[in-house]
Amino acid sequence: MIEQQGKFDWMLKDLYDGVPGIEMIVVLSADGLRIARYSGDPDAADRVAAACAGLQSLAGAVAQEIPTSDGDMKMVLIEMNGGYFYLMAAGPNAYLAVLSDVRCEPGRMGLSMADLVARIGPHLTSPARRNGQTV
Repeated sequence: MIEQQGKFDWMLKDLYDGVPGIEMIVVLSADGLRIARYSGDPDAADRVAAACAGLQSLAGAVAQEIPTSDGDMKMVLIEMNGGYFYLMAAGPNAYLAVLSDVRCEPGRMGLSMADLVARIGPHLTSPARRNGQTV
């Protein structure tokens, strides 16, 4: 796990405070390592980050099947009983994931996440790794 919580607190707090119903925010690397989190249990954030690695890979594979797509995943939204899950590309090799309850309006969340990524995307990056080493 990459521990950078203090570096990202203020960035993630704006999103958390701005949209009702957020349960947890996780910033993760493309290979599923948690970079930062806001709210929620640290172990749960690690599990979410690991699951997101597979989900973003799957979404990218599906995107390649769309003839007009560049193959890059932009955002995934999953609606489930009791809430929503959002995953958005946030910078080179980095993603922003949010879990929310049903009070959260998906359109508002998508816009708020996109705004956060536009403002601070360069800070939400993770260097590529090969064999456990930064490339």
